[in-house]
Amino acid sequence: MTKTVFPKGFLWGGAIAANQAEGAYLEEGKGLSTVDVIPYGEKRLNVKLGLDTRFQVYDDEYYPSHQAIDFYHHYKEDIALLAEMGFTVFRTSIAWSRIFPKGDEKTPNKQGLKFYHDLFTECKKYNIEPLVTLCHFDVPMHLVREYGSWYNRKMVEFFCHYARTCIKEFNGLVKYWLTFNEINIVLHSPFSGAGLVFKEGENKEQVIYQAAHHELIASALVTKIAHEINPENQIGCMLAGGNFYPYSCKPEDVWAALEKDRENLFFIDVQARGAYPSYAKRMFREKNIEIITEPGDDEILKNTVDFVSFSYYASRCASAEMNKNNLSKANLVESLPNPYISTSEWGWNIDPLGLRITMNTLYDRYQKPLFLVENGLGARDLMNVQGVVDDDYRINYLRAHIKEIAESIEDGIPIIGYISWGCIDLVSASTGEMSKRYGFIYVDLDDKGNGSRKRTPKKSFHWYKQVIASNGSSLE
Repeated sequence: MTKTVFPKGFLWGGAIAANQAEGAYLEEGKGLSTVDVIPYGEKRLNVKLGLDTRFQVYDDEYYPSHQAIDFYHHYKEDIALLAEMGFTVFRTSIAWSRIFPKGDEKTPNKQGLKFYHDLFTECKKYNIEPLVTLCHFDVPMHLVREYGSWYNRKMVEFFCHYARTCIKEFNGLVKYWLTFNEINIVLHSPFSGAGLVFKEGENKEQVIYQAAHHELIASALVTKIAHEINPENQIGCMLAGGNFYPYSCKPEDVWAALEKDRENLFFIDVQARGAYPSYAKRMFREKNIEIITEPGDDEILKNTVDFVSFSYYASRCASAEMNKNNLSKANLVESLPNPYISTSEWGWNIDPLGLRITMNTLYDRYQKPLFLVENGLGARDLMNVQGVVDDDYRINYLRAHIKEIAESIEDGIPIIGYISWGCIDLVSASTGEMSKRYGFIYVDLDDKGNGSRKRTPKKSFHWYKQVIASNGSSLE
């Protein structure tokens, strides 16, 4: 590319999440959250799935979120490094339990508000636009214990009070908001996605979709609240994206892929279109699901988002004969291995063209601006003897995906910006590892939390700085 196709004002940046970066898990009034009870190691997956009930921490287990990379105490240093790269947007989340430690209080924790006020002010000092997620895979544990989390309608009230508090408090500092991170992940990881724990004999899908209804109502109400506080506020939904390909041209495989895409897009259908999709009634009937609603819910859902944001790491494959024996074990979202593309160290498909396919699918479906708010390559980065991380594999991955965004812009799709995931190395949400690194900035920590936490720019740091400075015209 000699001439950029990226529009003037296109936002370039990176993302972290509070629970994977901040640490300081009980400091200055913060309460215990769901992610704080998810351990590192072999028990981690069953806790995330809601199969191993955890309401507390145990002395004999290691919890990566408790210390993480200590962004809470390093944020000024970290934001300065992002500014050196030329970031114009920085995505992070607010820890709900840092603002309302139990989740159901009337009065917020002033120390929590001050931290985020200082953080967003620091971003603005460097002309970096904060993009803030209100709920990024964390729910105050008190709400799980006392109310059953999102299965309980009372959560709508608690979340709206929390959201209103934040949006009013940070008015003028934050204009881009996301309600829920990867809202569709509740289907695949119910506890980490929405704080859900199942009772024996329960219809799990009934619990999940009822909880989803409450999240969708809350999201629509928060969209309305944000626009009332400031009409300039931009509110987005957030999807764990990636199309399903039919495993073959067999009609049954094509239908299986269509159904998997619908399962994935169900939540965004509601948030972007303002009503339950036409296929939902049959789906609920066949799964023996009965959604309990309240009068006025249909009207509430008409408060649709301003833009559709999504993560993209990989495409997926589906067939009519999918079974547990032939599925890829690399990701919570079930998929068949795709023989035509390569995979990462952790078995995730590497499919840049799949990003263009996903973006065209989303825009064709919703006709709203898109925002890619997570994309990146998890890899085991090693420093050489000169103290440098030569992560050419990451540069190659990001370059290929950014080129497909350029193609999508040429396709006529309005795209707000590009945000790489884990711009600073952080704790992996899936495995709890530090060794699964995504960042432009190396953090000296191992999988058990040992290390100096020293920050060191990688080779990709300097490459991305050049990409941003050229507004995407210089990718080599």
